[in-house]
Amino acid sequence: MTPADSLARLRLARTEGIGPQTFRRLMARHGNAAQALRAAAADPDRRFALADPGAVEREHEAVLAMGGIWLHIGTPAYPPLLALLDDAPPVLAALGNAALLPSRQVALVGARNASAGGRRIAEDMAEALAEAGVTVTSGLARGIDTAAHLGALRCGRTIAVIPGGLDVAYPPENRDLQDRIADHGLLLAEAPLGTAPLARHFPKRNRIVAGLSLGIVVVEAAPRSGTLITARLGAEAGREIYAVPGSPLDPRCQGSNDLLRHGAHFCEGAADILATLPVTAEAVPLFTPRPSRARARAPTHAPVAREESRASGLLALIGPTPVAVDEVLRRCHLSAPDARAALLELELAGLIEALPGNRIMRSGIQRETHLEA
Repeated sequence: MTPADSLARLRLARTEGIGPQTFRRLMARHGNAAQALRAAAADPDRRFALADPGAVEREHEAVLAMGGIWLHIGTPAYPPLLALLDDAPPVLAALGNAALLPSRQVALVGARNASAGGRRIAEDMAEALAEAGVTVTSGLARGIDTAAHLGALRCGRTIAVIPGGLDVAYPPENRDLQDRIADHGLLLAEAPLGTAPLARHFPKRNRIVAGLSLGIVVVEAAPRSGTLITARLGAEAGREIYAVPGSPLDPRCQGSNDLLRHGAHFCEGAADILATLPVTAEAVPLFTPRPSRARARAPTHAPVAREESRASGLLALIGPTPVAVDEVLRRCHLSAPDARAALLELELAGLIEALPGNRIMRSGIQRETHLEA
């Protein structure tokens, strides 16, 4: 790919109103990013606010100056498993050992306020997986994520997907760990450089963690946690789900124990994962892009500033009585990917609750919607 094409793709991806699916449609229709940008600029409905070319060029060059690379969907360097998601990021910034991307990956995630025992389990399990040649992927959050990265780093086989820009350390106390992963593992970021993590970025980060991996391992997770969202996204994409059993007296284990109750693999160590983890993506017939369960409709090109109103509109359709997700998708005025992203934000905020049978309901528990610790 030429530098000019890489720049055009980045500008298209950074254009307000162009999400992952719209990006793919424009690329398929026009053949290349430069033609797609011209078409977006000439759109009679003025749905798109093209990203400033100077700002895009500065970001592009800044990542390269850091020693990073750009990963564009539809190119050989892009992670093949992640590309199967219908909302896969059009572009990712990567810093570190990109040779880890096509390797056999497992996501290891869990509670941020993890117990000492949970952290020890995650660290030892990650080290054993890395020793077996499996790359451990996580979100660099406090608690279980941090322990997983620390364990896998001993063998140099870890990928951290961060919720902000590639140059932003989050959480702040993990700055040194983030630097070590850049030196000995791999950092990935979807957000532009300089982006501070916000609540809406965490579900987006979680989908990447799940999409990269053949399996998702959960060590301690409370109900309605971001960890369970990651596990559900993995299950929807056909990935293997594993859970470490915990004490029924510990609220941090209620979500992970519930995964076991609903069919997750029982997991006490790396051997339990390696026994059932697919060797390659091609060996698993479930690895196909999941079809939208909503009826086809014209895409919605709402700018980022309207995200809160989109979520509010969806919340108005959801009451205390369980309702099928498909029913909500049919009655809202959003594209299926936009609606699912808004539902993830509402779930992470504790405003709705996911139920078995692909149903949701209004939750009576409201959680903080600012930065996830």
